[in-house]
Formats: sequence, structure tokens, C-alpha cells
Amino acid sequence: MASIKPSVPKGTRDFSPAEMAKRNYIFDTIKSVFRKYGYQQIETPSMENLSTLMGKYGDEGDKLIFKILNSGDFLSTVIKGEISGVDRVIDMLIASAYRVDKMPGNESLGFSEMANQFEKVKDDWNKNKIDVGQVQRLFKIDLEKYKTPDEFKIEFADLEISSKKLTPKVSEKALRYDLTVPFARYVVMHQNEITLPFKRFQVQPVWRADRPQRGRYREFYQCDADVVGSDSLLNEAEFVMIYDEALGKLGMEDFTIKINNRKILSGIAEIIDKNDNIVDLTVAIDKIDKVGLDGVIKELLEKGFTQADIEKIKPVILLEGSNEIKLRSLRDALANSVVGLKGCDEIETVLNYVDICKLQTAKLELDITLARGLNYYTGAIFEVKTNEVAMGSIGGGGRYDDLTGMFGLKGLTGVGISFGADRIYDVMEELDLFPEQTIQTTQVLICCFDKEGETYSLPLLQQLRSNNISAELYPAGTKIKKQLEYANNKQIPYTIVIGSDEMQSGLLTFKDMASGVQEKLAAREIIHRVSQL
Repeated sequence: MASIKPSVPKGTRDFSPAEMAKRNYIFDTIKSVFRKYGYQQIETPSMENLSTLMGKYGDEGDKLIFKILNSGDFLSTVIKGEISGVDRVIDMLIASAYRVDKMPGNESLGFSEMANQFEKVKDDWNKNKIDVGQVQRLFKIDLEKYKTPDEFKIEFADLEISSKKLTPKVSEKALRYDLTVPFARYVVMHQNEITLPFKRFQVQPVWRADRPQRGRYREFYQCDADVVGSDSLLNEAEFVMIYDEALGKLGMEDFTIKINNRKILSGIAEIIDKNDNIVDLTVAIDKIDKVGLDGVIKELLEKGFTQADIEKIKPVILLEGSNEIKLRSLRDALANSVVGLKGCDEIETVLNYVDICKLQTAKLELDITLARGLNYYTGAIFEVKTNEVAMGSIGGGGRYDDLTGMFGLKGLTGVGISFGADRIYDVMEELDLFPEQTIQTTQVLICCFDKEGETYSLPLLQQLRSNNISAELYPAGTKIKKQLEYANNKQIPYTIVIGSDEMQSGLLTFKDMASGVQEKLAAREIIHRVSQL
């Protein structure tokens, strides 16, 4: 068998034990905070029915879904069943090309040549040189080279509709694109089992056929928490508190939770009579950090906004001061917009809740230019950024109405947030925030000189483990120096060396690998000491 160069699919990664220990530290910390706030963990399958996912993320999102080929010999079975259909379509194409070629004035357009090429396609098909997909692609290639009469266009359009029926149903499943749509599907399927409001969290990988680049992968983890079945703004306030507590526990000392509201953005569009252009408006102002005010104005003008429109919204975009001052200015600017004022009321309610609960570390900032996921969210919008490292957002979310409506369960509002685990990892690495003990998996390594020492060590090994001390026994037959190197390489803090003297006296050589200090201690003393650490 020829040797294979080992590799992983583009956009995926291996994680070493040290990396996994750090990642689990992040996950475990976030999970502990989720649980403290009453959220329960669920998991959904890595793959969903393709119909569950398609059409939920927009045209661009749908293109990034990893589709799964049906297993077994399904594909060849489908193709065999469609052979007669392929033959019929090719014959119709050949006949159509010849017929159009004989129409008066069409002799020089080359439809006879096209018919000959279709004849070649049929010959290749009958000789099994090409498959269904290649046939369909060949149907379309040469049409672009010819000035096609309307009669042929009409007939060919009919044939294209027929040819779509030839496409084998090769994919009925796909890898999940996010955790939100599977969660909506879960809620509908389990609606008679769950208690509303339903508070769940998920920490699982998702897959996107995106172009891999720094900080962007095709397989990555999401840490989501959502509550459905409640329109209380207390939920939004608690998500602010969850961000504050979880990121604070991870050691971050300077980060900002930005908040906005879709209704405020709708109100801004309303006061300039541009309700139909709200997406263009918010996409533009969302870029203010990257392109500046001049760049935003340029994009708005290109999208059909007038200078008068811009003069009205410029003071809103450039709001400064405390959250209270911004809210007062917004209320003045949106005085004639019912929906805009509703958004202001909701923001004020969340700010009041948070003020009562008191943030420990985070700064909470009302940011009117925040337009995260505009088409998706209907109320509050969140985004979290660290101020200690140059990094994009490390978290985000918001409120959405009728999340489950896509699956037939109408009127169930919800709100949710997500932690960007990979970016949080990079921030913590740069700031050296991982505790030293995070990567320690074994506390004590027992080293022995020979088989007799190995046998002697087994009861001690079990004693250590019975006392919740993670321990390993290095198999006999290797020099003690190499066994100690193993402990150093795995960052095992303590070793016990057992030789003939130790077995006779019962006093074991206990070594602190960091300081190099060795002591002779009984097993019970070692267990007591390590247990206290």
C-alpha cells in the first residue's frame, strides 16, 4: 500500500492535550455560569435534515452548508433509474437543434454543429464515459456561444426544467451550520416535554464551508445560551450579567458589552422615510469603526440616501456621553417614531435591571451603530469586545421573535447569546490568563526500578486514585532518568521513586519536581500532603 501524507481537511485543526485542557477550562467556566443562572444543557445531532437548514441563513449562508452524500450504493442506484430519462432529454435536444437550424435565416448560426455535439454527448453517455452531472453541464456549455433564437430558448427552458428531474437525490442531510436553528427544531419537536420559559445552553461544534483564514475555520465550537417562551427584558439583563461573570472568571479585566435595539434602528429609518432601506442604512453605519464617518456617508449616498437624510441621522450616529445622555438624545431625535421610542424604553429597562444587579467587571455601553444580524433580531442586540487585545467581537446575540415559526410553532419569542470560544482562547493566550494547573493532568508519577517494584507500587497507585489524586505508574524496564524526564515533559509536579530500600523500609522517595527537593515519607503522609494542595 502506498504511503499517505497525513493531513487534516482545510479549515480544521487538531488539538493537543495542553490545548484541550485550556479549551475545557473555558468551556467548563462558561458552563458553570450558565448553570448558575438556571440554564440546562442539551445536545443536538451533528447532522440535521437538509430541509431543516436550507433557507434559514439567506442565499450566502445556504452556500456555506456542508451537505452529506447519501451513504451506500444509493447514488448509482438512482442514476441507473434515470438512464431512460437522460436519453429522452438528449434526444429532444438533438431534435430541437436540428429543427431550429432548418428555420429560415438560422442556417449560419451553427445549430447543426450544436446538434452534432449533443450526438457526441449521447455517445459518451451510452458508453458510460460521463455521468448525469456531466451530461447536465454539457447541455449548457455551447448555448453561450450562439445567438439563440427565441424559439429555441423557450424549448430549451422546458428541457432544463425536465433535466432538473434527472438530478439524483444524493443529499438529504447536512452538517449543522449553527446551534440556533437546530435549537428551534428541538423546541418544536419536544414542546410537550419542556417547561416554558425554556432555558438551554449548548457547547458543540458547527461547520461552515467558508474560506479559511486567521481566526476563521470550517469547524469550530459555539457556546450558546437561549431562553424561549418569555418576553421579559429581565432575560436580556441576565445575559449581560452572564457575560460579566463568565469573562471575569476567565481573568479578563477590561471588556465592553455593547447593546442596541432593532426598534431604535427601525425608528432611525422611519424618521427619514427609508423603512424599505433599513438594511442598507444599518449595514453602512455598522462599519463606522472600520471606515469612519466619511466612509459611512459615502456608502449611504451610493445606496440612494440624500444629503438631507444624512444630516438628519448624523447626530444619532455620533451620539456621545453616558448611556443616560444618549437615551435622552435618542428620545428627542425619535420623538415622532413610535417604534423608535419603544426601543428606547426597552433599552432603559435593561439598563435599570443591570444597575440594580451591579456589574463586577464589564462596561455596558449603548452603541447606536451596532447592527449585528439585523435581519435576524427583532429587539435587543449584544456584542462583546475586549479592550486588552486587538480582536474582533468575543460574544454576541439578541432577541428574536417567532424563532420556532419556521417549524410551525408560532408566536414563541426568545433571546440568546453566544461566546466566541476560539477568540476567547486567543485573548487568554496573549494575556497569559490560563492558570498553571490547567494543563496538569497527572499529580503524581510512581517510578520503579524493576518488576518487583512495579508489583509493590500497584496497591499504592490504587490508594492515590481512591483519594481523588490523579496518578500514573511508569511501567518497569526503563531507566529512572527517563521516567523523571517523562514527568517533566508532562508537567507532573510530584514523583514517587520506589526501589529495594523503599520497599523494605516503607518510606518512599517523594520528590517535588519543581524545586528538586526529595523527602522520605510514608504513603499516608504523601496522600495527605498531595490532597491538601
